[in-house]
Amino acid sequence: MRRVTWVLAIVMCVAWVAAGCGKKDAEQVVKDLDHVLGKLESYQGAGKMTLQTGQQAQEYSVEVWYQTPHYYRIALTNAAKDITQIVLRNDEGVFVLTPHLNKMFRFQSDWPENSGQVYLYQSLIQSIVMDNDRQFTEEKDAYVFDVVANYQNQLLSRQKIWLNKKDYSPRQVQVTDDNNNVMVSVNFTQFEFGKKFEKDSFDMQRNMTSWNLQTMPTSATVGDATGSTSADGSKQTGAAANAQQLGTTGQGQNSADDSFGVFEPSYVPDGVKAQAPQQVKIGEEKAVMFRYSGTYNYTLIESRPQAKTVTSLSGDILDLGYTLGVLTGTEGGMKTLTWTYDGVEFRLSTGDLPETEMIQIAQSVQGQVGK
Repeated sequence: MRRVTWVLAIVMCVAWVAAGCGKKDAEQVVKDLDHVLGKLESYQGAGKMTLQTGQQAQEYSVEVWYQTPHYYRIALTNAAKDITQIVLRNDEGVFVLTPHLNKMFRFQSDWPENSGQVYLYQSLIQSIVMDNDRQFTEEKDAYVFDVVANYQNQLLSRQKIWLNKKDYSPRQVQVTDDNNNVMVSVNFTQFEFGKKFEKDSFDMQRNMTSWNLQTMPTSATVGDATGSTSADGSKQTGAAANAQQLGTTGQGQNSADDSFGVFEPSYVPDGVKAQAPQQVKIGEEKAVMFRYSGTYNYTLIESRPQAKTVTSLSGDILDLGYTLGVLTGTEGGMKTLTWTYDGVEFRLSTGDLPETEMIQIAQSVQGQVGK
């Protein structure tokens, strides 16, 4: 009798497994994720991020460190130019560091609590937990969620998140627009929960001084060169031709005359025209100003500070994908978005540009070549 009962139990268990015993549904996984998030102490992740927000796809190596309660370190390295920016949060505030230029922005902000980031584990899990209309599928080694993308850039509407079945670590993220075009993707190659960091891992000075300084990338120079023919012999038109007249291609580091490459955004809103750029001065530093008018009116000022620079700003931090910017000003009044890229400081000022348009313009700078 016992043997019959034992055999019957085995048969029932096999049938149970065959019928899907042990499989978790979306509700069970979400409960697990909520528990993981509540117990999260630290992690270290690394991978590749691809941005499709400009004319050409741009690839970045991304490394993320987190330690409770609010310590973050994100290193974003442009794969083509081998230039790294570090986004750091510690007890002193939020910093955007460009170590090889000795350049630093400092913000007073509770970032990233007030804005999601595609490469942060907390942002991904919270988007899954908070979306009651989430879509759930299962692959061999991963749980896959399709949820609303809660990012500052309103052009990003949904995101698909792959999580490892074993420990719920992130494997891949794809963020799409309203037309289901993938605009941002992150492929994690490494992720470790419970990472032990050194005491000064999130210290600003350590991250500025311990970085392996490298030679400045090739850039164009702002000078007295004239002409509107590019190096390959092709004709430049419009703002590009004027930008070409303000600079010539050169090698090596910036010279003592404050020269720098001029970056022309590849995105211009419909109904807007660019005027000829002008060489101006900000204090003792040379700068270039682009004016745009039409449906929207705005100016873009570019400069390359030469000395050690610490810029403290108060405002709203905007995620530009490849870096952070800070938005200052008042609603309904003049607003300025400030950020850095390739050693150049950008200031986009407007009285009527919507925030989404400002982000698109700023994102279209990355991947451009200084002229």
